[in-house]
Amino acid sequence: MNGIFIIGFGILIIALGIVNMLGNISTLHSYHRHRVKPEDVKPLGRLVGIGTMLCGVGCITFGVFELIAHKAGNEALLLAGSIVLVSLIIVGCLINIFAIIKYNKGLF
Repeated sequence: MNGIFIIGFGILIIALGIVNMLGNISTLHSYHRHRVKPEDVKPLGRLVGIGTMLCGVGCITFGVFELIAHKAGNEALLLAGSIVLVSLIIVGCLINIFAIIKYNKGLF
């Protein structure tokens, strides 16, 4: 049952990433967007959206692995899902940090 909630959470995160990719960066903290030039809003949104979507894909992948592990009784699948989840969250966060530093001229 937990896997279903994690998959649903991943879908919500992906939806947030899509909103960002469409150029709506209002979901970012104001200090992450206050020095962004108007012509850089779309590229910032695109990169932040990609990073956010990777985090969502990680959640969905982990949820699927969790459901399969529960049905099969194989704990190794939980470990594999955890590795994928952590890896995608790290990569997604690094992309977000890179985008904010590049277009905001710093993290704060």
